[in-house]
Amino acid sequence: MKIIKTMKKFSTGVLPALMVSAILSLGFATTATASKWDAKMSPDEVEATLDKKFAEGKYSPKGADSCLMCHRKSEKVMDIFKGVHGSVDSSKSPMAGLQCEACHGPQGSHNRGGNEPMIAFGPDSTLSAEKQNSVCMSCHQDDKRMAWNGGHHDNADVACASCHSVHTDKDPVLSKNTEMEVCTSCHTKQKADMNKRSSHPMKWNQMVCSDCHNPHGTMSDSDLVKPSVNETCYSCHAEKRGPKLWEHAPVTEDCVTCHNPHGSVNDAMLKTRAPQLCQQCHASDGHASNAYLGNTDQGSSVGGNAFTGGRSCLNCHNQIHGSNHPSGKLFQR
Repeated sequence: MKIIKTMKKFSTGVLPALMVSAILSLGFATTATASKWDAKMSPDEVEATLDKKFAEGKYSPKGADSCLMCHRKSEKVMDIFKGVHGSVDSSKSPMAGLQCEACHGPQGSHNRGGNEPMIAFGPDSTLSAEKQNSVCMSCHQDDKRMAWNGGHHDNADVACASCHSVHTDKDPVLSKNTEMEVCTSCHTKQKADMNKRSSHPMKWNQMVCSDCHNPHGTMSDSDLVKPSVNETCYSCHAEKRGPKLWEHAPVTEDCVTCHNPHGSVNDAMLKTRAPQLCQQCHASDGHASNAYLGNTDQGSSVGGNAFTGGRSCLNCHNQIHGSNHPSGKLFQR
């Protein structure tokens, strides 16, 4: 059986780096409670004991029934039967094979007092994230997770169980209504940005992190779902794609040169308001050579200067993303 073969790899003591899985960074809300074996064994001893148990392969002949003799009183444990992992009708479910032991390892003598280690997941587990993830990846290996190794979450030692909830009817990170809560429990800077005055509609769940990012890793910067930042942005902002007769270099190079995609205090999610934003590049050409600070006519009146009033530089150069007009070299039409 596939599950048995993949789980036996645990006994080698050196897990393949490919055996890792799903993330985005949550952390369980439940209080971490140390297992009985943690009081008398170090993490290395727990891991060594588990390796030995896998080598012996003493699985319970009664499967989940043996586990539920003690654990059936736990609502969290019983919730496994509400989701896909506890489905008894699916041939791909752990319940179709080794049942509870497909993920938590061979029972051995664990049912005699609960002192013998089992594979535990989440913040109260003494096992490394790599060890925990190897269990998940024994089944979950596909093209969406092929770039996990070396990705941001892998390098941060994030475990699958840090983001995913298996013992539940609906995994919060897989729902667009709750995905943002899971991601922003770790990504707090992005949470602050998305609540600024100009942002994508993420706080209303009209967009979610996975629309732009693949939390399991990609070959692109920031684990983007597309090969580049611009290609990701063009998925929605197709009108900015071009090609244009007159192209603005920073636009074609990288949208985040001017915009903060998670949100900004400036209009259009600009990193800095014009004219200061424009003058970061246009510091010595024509009328832009003189720096204008603030939205004033050099202090004499508010909004009285075409360079600084209203939309500032964009008062004239209104086609800043590029122009198809024969006379649009300066992005004025």
